[in-house]
Amino acid sequence: MNMCIIKTNILKLLFVTLMMVFVSSYSYAQPGKKILRYGADASSGAPYVFQNPKNIKQLIGFEVDIINEIAKDLGWKAQHVQNEWDGLIMGLGRDDYDVAINGIEITEDRMEAVNFSIPYYMTYEQIVVRRDEDGIGTLSDLVGKVVGTLDGSLAQRILEAKGGIDIRAYDDESNSYKDLEFGRLDAVLLDEPIAIYYAGWNPSLKLTGQPIGEVTYGIVLKKSDTLLLEKINKSINRLKKSGKLREILDSWKMWNFMMAGYINDHRETNVPPTKYKEYLETQGEKTTFIKIFKRYIGFMPMLGEATLVTIGLSILSMLVAVTAGLILVLLRVYAPQPFSGLSVMFIELIRGTPLLIQLYFIFYALPQIGIKISPFIAGVIGLGLNYGAYEAENYRAGLFSVQRGQMEAAISLGMTRNQALRHVILPQAIRLVIPPMTNDFISLLKDSSLVSVITMVELTQVYTQLSGLYFDHLGLGLLVAGIYLLIGLPFVKLAKQAERKFTVDKRKIIKR
Repeated sequence: MNMCIIKTNILKLLFVTLMMVFVSSYSYAQPGKKILRYGADASSGAPYVFQNPKNIKQLIGFEVDIINEIAKDLGWKAQHVQNEWDGLIMGLGRDDYDVAINGIEITEDRMEAVNFSIPYYMTYEQIVVRRDEDGIGTLSDLVGKVVGTLDGSLAQRILEAKGGIDIRAYDDESNSYKDLEFGRLDAVLLDEPIAIYYAGWNPSLKLTGQPIGEVTYGIVLKKSDTLLLEKINKSINRLKKSGKLREILDSWKMWNFMMAGYINDHRETNVPPTKYKEYLETQGEKTTFIKIFKRYIGFMPMLGEATLVTIGLSILSMLVAVTAGLILVLLRVYAPQPFSGLSVMFIELIRGTPLLIQLYFIFYALPQIGIKISPFIAGVIGLGLNYGAYEAENYRAGLFSVQRGQMEAAISLGMTRNQALRHVILPQAIRLVIPPMTNDFISLLKDSSLVSVITMVELTQVYTQLSGLYFDHLGLGLLVAGIYLLIGLPFVKLAKQAERKFTVDKRKIIKR
């Protein structure tokens, strides 16, 4: 495969990716019913918002059912917008969606920043331990123990308030129960629905003790959306009075004594927990090699789409990095003050702060001063500027590797300083920095996984969703790792071609 074929294939992939991004963005503006955009994390798992194990293209969960019923009651259509759980409230400030619904507890500090609807669900915290553990049954029994919980949850606050507990905060609740099963934790404290769906059916674990605290879920809106808040509150009340809310909760086996008291409905249920049973069937289903193979084949369209996003994002980001790095190093080395000093400050600022913080700043902080950009563009800018600072240092090393006499010789031949820089110095410097530039691109390709925090659904985000859904971290991990490896190989080949073409062969120079 020659360089022209590689370049052509890369451009095709990039074109397809950009068209996908354009089409997905355009779909928001299609005419028809009014859209109620709701933010939720599809990797949050059962029974909240998650992909149907039998059809991964379908989003299910009791909160999906509730928001769909609310939208139907309003004469609208609900549309999901993916975001990380801990970024849901920040996404409201960007107007990425109209509401957020994802097991978000109503707390006083959150109410200072956003509006909450009236509660649509009430529950409590539940302790889970290993099956052979008999010494833990109360909150006090957790003192001196290693206890897992969800980062930023009310359960974490309860544990912190109790004191004396070694708390391990997780981004994914399923991982906490896995660590409990493996003996890395003594107990897990999380909301009762999470405990039922992730531990209740596990023969290695058990729910223990009495209900702890009171957990109340509400739909989150911006402070300014008072009219929409009023409509949603009226809709929730109608769902309560009509019995539709209880019907949804019964079908997911989530009706409890707290909901009975809240709605004042103490009747025996006549709705079978069909959706809970369907979930248990997928968890208890025996997996064979053929079933796993067919499942992985079914993942390919979803993984392929995410792969194209990752490739397009990485290529565009690297183009920004190469360009930004060149501008920065020219300003630093050849520009007068204050431009040279500003370039140094920018490079050190970018290199001295985490990429994750920079992405958060671009995506969530800039809209507060009127600069709002799409997740894809924010990812390109964030990755591009971050790696641009490192490319600038690579270029600087390359420039200083060129002998100073080269510039003087070029000027003595009648070239201007700019001509000498463009035709003599830069070509030699660029040849020297091609190998480290290649390594930087491979690193950027892997760091593109960080854009999942700004609502981008790329390859790593899809892996997180699927592995949490099927509890298959090993097989899916190897599959996704293989995809990353295959993505990187063409660019490694391209880099070797470029090195052979542009790098000076010192052995030939010595022979001459």
